[in-house]
Amino acid sequence: MTSPHGPAPDDSPLPASPRLIATDLDGTLLHDDKYVSERTIAALAAAEEAGIEVFFVTGRPARWMDVVSEHVHGHGLAICANGAAVVDLHAGGKLLQVRPLERETALAVVQALRDAAPGTTFAVEQSTGIHYEPAYPPFHQDPGATIATAEKLLQVPEQVQGQQAEDGAAAPVLKLLAHHPDLTPDGFLAVARTAVGDRAIITRSSPSALLEVSGPGVSKASTLALCCAQRGISSDEVVAFGDMPNDLEMLTWAGTSYAMGNAHPDVLAAASGRTVTNNEDGVAIVIEQIVARRLADGH
Repeated sequence: MTSPHGPAPDDSPLPASPRLIATDLDGTLLHDDKYVSERTIAALAAAEEAGIEVFFVTGRPARWMDVVSEHVHGHGLAICANGAAVVDLHAGGKLLQVRPLERETALAVVQALRDAAPGTTFAVEQSTGIHYEPAYPPFHQDPGATIATAEKLLQVPEQVQGQQAEDGAAAPVLKLLAHHPDLTPDGFLAVARTAVGDRAIITRSSPSALLEVSGPGVSKASTLALCCAQRGISSDEVVAFGDMPNDLEMLTWAGTSYAMGNAHPDVLAAASGRTVTNNEDGVAIVIEQIVARRLADGH
């Protein structure tokens, strides 16, 4: 599709009067080169000018939000770490709200996954940075990470309990990451959910067998719902975009949702609409149509 104001990419009906757009980043808003296209930048600005708030809702930590920090307008807020944190991008990613994964729960998940899927390695995403086990695929973007067993990383020494330690040991855990070298991504997800049950929320957004573990009830959808409630915005007034399993709850919660053309099959099945791929500016195309309709209706 080339016309910015033609029918929606799959001819699905546009929402009547949306007040908020919630979009994932990787595989959705961002191109595969991890940058925002000029067309998308213009569409985001047009939405805000038309009175539609835009929320970036991502699995990324706050420190990886530089790529979009200049493109959030008005409120300046973003939802990071799959709903575990609300951050102010206008204030350099300052944490405004944290919904942590309790360390005792994370330790129980580690043990359950070690038993159910031998060979699993772990990383611990804290509000201050990421730390990981020796065999975990290294994060080259975080050279200051501590390398130790998950059990050690998740232990809070008596002397730092209840306060912020200089090395960040007492910082809140936002999510636990679990990697398996041999299992398929969806196969690992199924094994993990069976092993862990309702003790935590487990999802994935990577093309590899890398799982993301959050506290019970913590998801992109639940934190987005809290942010919308604070603004008096109902789910019917939200348009959401996503591409991977960690977007599913958000896509089914929103009144209107779009799966990217490159989305996981479960996402394609769950969303109410479909747009083209991230590399084809699928989010921007729909936003342009929403804004054009809003202007045509005299809003």
